[in-house]
Amino acid sequence: MQDLSSNDAIEIAAHLRPAILRLNRLLRRETQAFDVSPLAVMLLSAIDKEPGIGVNDLANRENTRAATMSAHVKQLEAAGYVHRDQTLHADKRRVGLAVTPKGRKLVADVRKRRTDWLAGRIAMLDPESRAALGRAVAALARLGE
Repeated sequence: MQDLSSNDAIEIAAHLRPAILRLNRLLRRETQAFDVSPLAVMLLSAIDKEPGIGVNDLANRENTRAATMSAHVKQLEAAGYVHRDQTLHADKRRVGLAVTPKGRKLVADVRKRRTDWLAGRIAMLDPESRAALGRAVAALARLGE
């Protein structure tokens, strides 16, 4: 594999960044059909990956204030997507969060809709472009590590 000069990396980044941002915006729009915000889906995914996480830990992870995160969690709880459980947090004096079956179904439905939307767009590409995307997936995943 050839080493890219700094100028090549900057040029690729200049073209890749807006493409990724646009795709992200379009994928987030697919959430609108479920009458929830993309943030709600992201929070449900984060809680589901780490059952028992507390509101403060979730706020730190998402780089937001605890009061703001608490308000978001209360909305998720009121909608029946998460519940609080004192037995889930590592510190038994604190309350942990867990995704309910309803919340898990929402996340699965949103992921399926987003995947289907993206697959439909990929299917419209010519075979060479689809193959290029297939080869680029691993590199794109490594960028996010």
